[in-house]
Amino acid sequence: MKATNNTFTLEQFKEKNYGAKGIAKREKLESGYQNFKLGALLQEARLGAGLTQAELAEKVGTTKSYISKLENDIKEVRLSNLQKIVELGLGGKLELTIRL
Repeated sequence: MKATNNTFTLEQFKEKNYGAKGIAKREKLESGYQNFKLGALLQEARLGAGLTQAELAEKVGTTKSYISKLENDIKEVRLSNLQKIVELGLGGKLELTIRL
């Protein structure tokens, strides 16, 4: 459904420019978005906790460079490392959801 003023919803934009769900180009876009979203969430949580990248890295036994790469979508994170960052470094709880 086209919105007013020749604007499109995000879903319409993705379908027009990247194809329908299931097409390789679209799946690559969606996958990249999820990685970016995770990095942005980590950065937001770190800043909310009042920590620098170096302070968070020290708390979880890694490097500032690793935290930076995660936050900037340069490196993918292993689930075990993500759990360590969230629980030990940020004092939170990691919760995952699978939708079918």
